[in-house]
Amino acid sequence: MKVLLVNGSPKQAGCTYTALAEVAQVLEQEGVHTEIVWLGAGTVRDCIGCGQCNTKWEGCIFDKDSINEVIGKAKEADGFVFGTPVYYAHPSGRILSALDRMFYAGKSAFAHKPGAAIASARRAGTTASVDVLNKYFTIAEMPVVASSYWNMVHGNCPAEVKQDREGLQVMRNLGRNMAWLLQCIEAGKSQGIEFPQNEYGEKTSFIR
Repeated sequence: MKVLLVNGSPKQAGCTYTALAEVAQVLEQEGVHTEIVWLGAGTVRDCIGCGQCNTKWEGCIFDKDSINEVIGKAKEADGFVFGTPVYYAHPSGRILSALDRMFYAGKSAFAHKPGAAIASARRAGTTASVDVLNKYFTIAEMPVVASSYWNMVHGNCPAEVKQDREGLQVMRNLGRNMAWLLQCIEAGKSQGIEFPQNEYGEKTSFIR
């Protein structure tokens, strides 16, 4: 089993990474392999709704950033944790652009796999940010993994985050809950329980 942790901060080893690393450490202790992927500090192009990913293109048609690489890694992963810093009580534009394109172009790589969102902030805006990220999971048929409190840490730098004892505890419990759910899914598969065969195709754009 493997969990992909995506760092949506422009800082590679900042507060968001510190929180993700705490989750990853517990997952590894629980026998789950992890990989932390950084989206980078460069430009992440926004989705323009061109629809090419749904017709003739494998992945996103724009391939000058890391999005298709992450989609490729997602296909091999069993669970996900997406982390974001808080900007104006909202996730970073970087991770939102990335998620828009990942879930449009690679939704099948995420479907029915557990997902969790974490946020780091100096003081506030974390619950709103986690709520935004969770919506990607619910539209992609992903079980949402919770912890013992909201999935957030506080601090203006990694050293301050490491002083947030409750926040780090929440990260560790999130890792344990993720590992437990992955084990439950594996146990179900071993008993012949398959993913649901859901209905698709109906897209009602308006009601007459």
